[in-house]
Amino acid sequence: MGSPSREAAERRTLVVGRGISVQGTVQDAERLVVEGTVEATMINANELSIAPGGVFKGEVEVDDAEVAGTIDGTLVARATLIVRATGRVLGTARCRRLQVEDGGQITGRIEMLSDNGGPSLGSSSHGSPALASEP
Repeated sequence: MGSPSREAAERRTLVVGRGISVQGTVQDAERLVVEGTVEATMINANELSIAPGGVFKGEVEVDDAEVAGTIDGTLVARATLIVRATGRVLGTARCRRLQVEDGGQITGRIEMLSDNGGPSLGSSSHGSPALASEP
């Protein structure tokens, strides 16, 4: 076996299998794979993968997210968010790059992150603060 497969095996991966439900916090996982159900307040990881039929409820902040199941809550993908054809994103998602396959669903709010890490101005901004302060 080559080095890439060994490197992937050495990453700290948590797999929540089909039919398993987990509630609470997850610490020090580099990669979270959800095939069952996870309810968590705040998870920091490098990568989130929600398999078809998998459900994540709560808040998560990752570099890359791939959603083929359902996420309900707040998702921050510092790099890329991929919503597969079977994927559903409910709630708020913030990402730098977004890819949605035909059939993928997003219900809620999407905020695109700019290179400085904050939300970029665009169609999601709601008016100017200067207008609100005028008499």
